Amino acid sequence: MKNKEFLSTAELAKLLGVSRVTIFKKIRAGEIKAQKIGRNFAIAHKDLPKALGTVVSNEQKQAISQAVKKAVKQYGETFRLLGQE
Repeated sequence: MKNKEFLSTAELAKLLGVSRVTIFKKIRAGEIKAQKIGRNFAIAHKDLPKALGTVVSNEQKQAISQAVKKAVKQYGETFRLLGQE
């Protein structure tokens, strides 16, 4: 990657191994933060970790925490028994 401030949607699609359409859908859904430059979207390098999924957002942390609490509540005894094996 060259030392650029932004990536194009095509570059990000290639990096993630998905289509440009997928990138556009993720931008519209708010999953990828992008700026409109002219007729194109650009993704800032500082936003790349989140786009690549290498950063866990606070919302994702809360969802994970709730899922773990629910699993422990429902299957706590099973987990304890499995831990003893």
